[in-house]
Amino acid sequence: MGANALTLQPKVNSMSNKNDYVSQVKDIPYAQETVFNKMADLRNLETIREKFSDPSFCQQMEGQLGKDKIDEVRTRLDSLSFSQDNMTADSPIGRLTLAIIERDIPKCIKFEAQGAPIPLTMWVQLLPNGDSACKMRITLRAELNMFIRHMVEGKLRQGVEQIAEMLARLPYGN
Repeated sequence: MGANALTLQPKVNSMSNKNDYVSQVKDIPYAQETVFNKMADLRNLETIREKFSDPSFCQQMEGQLGKDKIDEVRTRLDSLSFSQDNMTADSPIGRLTLAIIERDIPKCIKFEAQGAPIPLTMWVQLLPNGDSACKMRITLRAELNMFIRHMVEGKLRQGVEQIAEMLARLPYGN
């Protein structure tokens, strides 16, 4: 992982329709192992829903996102369910599941989308940054034909960055 700026342009494999979207490197003020242990059990993401249930947190976030966006996030969070290896949500195209398919302790967690209209794989990579912090980046690989790629690549780039930003802000301490 490089210093702190990674390209967000898709990397297209000329032999296939696989496109990679990579987030910027995010600093997390918690040790690599602590972050990995929290991320490796998706039930721990329940804290996101709890935060958006707190009126003072929502009021604080309104300045950054706006009230309409806060309401949208709360609605989406209400449709999420979590298990150790899966996060499932309702979407306009049906029920989607993000499942952990591989854990490389404490460096990487690999996810696969199930029920998505296109094959999607995501990696969360973690590297130590001293004893009490780490760096993270997310890579999303989507198998897209040229027509679909032009329609969705902006949203995928934006989505990868938003996921990375959200994960970097989570409280990983006990």
